[in-house]
Amino acid sequence: MPRHFIALSDHTAEDLRRYLDLAKLIKLNPRAFSKACEGLTLAMIFQKPSLRTRVSFHVGMSQLGGQAINLGPKDIQLHRGESVSDTAAVLCRYVDGVMARLFAHQDLLDLAAVSRVPVINGLTDFNHPVQVLADLQTIEEKLCRLAGLKLAYIGDGNNMAHSLLSGGSIMGMHVAVGHPEGYAPDANVVAMAREQAAHAGGSVLITSDPAEAIADADVVYTDTWTSMGQEAEAAERLARFQGFQINEALLGYARPRAIFMHCLPGHRGEEVSAEVMDGPRSVIFDQAENRLHVQKAILVHLMGHKR
Repeated sequence: MPRHFIALSDHTAEDLRRYLDLAKLIKLNPRAFSKACEGLTLAMIFQKPSLRTRVSFHVGMSQLGGQAINLGPKDIQLHRGESVSDTAAVLCRYVDGVMARLFAHQDLLDLAAVSRVPVINGLTDFNHPVQVLADLQTIEEKLCRLAGLKLAYIGDGNNMAHSLLSGGSIMGMHVAVGHPEGYAPDANVVAMAREQAAHAGGSVLITSDPAEAIADADVVYTDTWTSMGQEAEAAERLARFQGFQINEALLGYARPRAIFMHCLPGHRGEEVSAEVMDGPRSVIFDQAENRLHVQKAILVHLMGHKR
C-alpha cells in the first residue's frame, strides 16, 4: 500500500478493503487501539476553515494515544517566504505524520514528495479521499455491500465528484455524475474511473440530466454548489444549478430504499431540500461520524505500524 494517503486512485480495491475492515474494527472496539499511536505526533495544516476534518483528526489522534498540532494560515509560511518543500523538510524532522487541508492539490503533492513521514490528504480543490472512504464505510453499513450498487452524485464536478468516481469505481460500483453544463468532472479522472470500473465490474455515467443520473440509484449524493474560494461565483452558480436540487421529486427517480448523502456543510433550500436533508433517507450524520473511524484506520496504518 502507498506510504501516503493522497488519492483513492493510488490504491487497489484490496487496499481500500483493508482500510474499511480496520475502520470497522476500530469503531466496534476503540479501546483496543488506544495505544496504537502512543507517543506519536500529527501535524495538521489548514489553509481552509474546518470543523469535521480538524475535530475528527484531533480526536482520532488523542483516542489512539498520540497528539495533534494545529497549524493554521497564520502559523505556517506556505508560499509566504518559505517553499512547500522547505516546510515539509522541516516538519518531518519534528512530527510522525502530516495531514494537510489545502487549496492547491500540487502543494500537497510537493509536500508528499519531500516528506519522510506519511502525508494525508485532508482535502484539496482536486479531491477529498478521506471523506469518500468514510462514505464507503457508511454505504456498506446501510446497504450491506458496495459492489453492484449505483451511486448517483448530483452537482458540481468538483473534488467530491472526483473522489466518489475513484472510490466507487475501484469498489465495483456504478457511479453516475449529473452536472450542469460547464461543470463536468475532470476528463482524466473520468477516464481513469472508467478503466477501474471495467476492471471491477462497475460502470461510469457522466450526464447533464440529473434524472438520468439518479434513475434506480441506491445512493444519492450532493455537495454545496459554491465551495470555499468560489464565493465570487455564488450568484452565477445559483442560477446555473437550478434543476439540480435534491428534493423529493428528484429523489423519486431513485430506488425506494435509496439513501441520501452529503459531505457537509449543507445548505437547505439550495443543493438539497430540508425535507430530504432531514428526512428518513438521510445518513449525513453517520457519514460525519465515520470520518473519525476511517481516519483512525489511516493513522494506525500509516503511522502506528512503524512502531
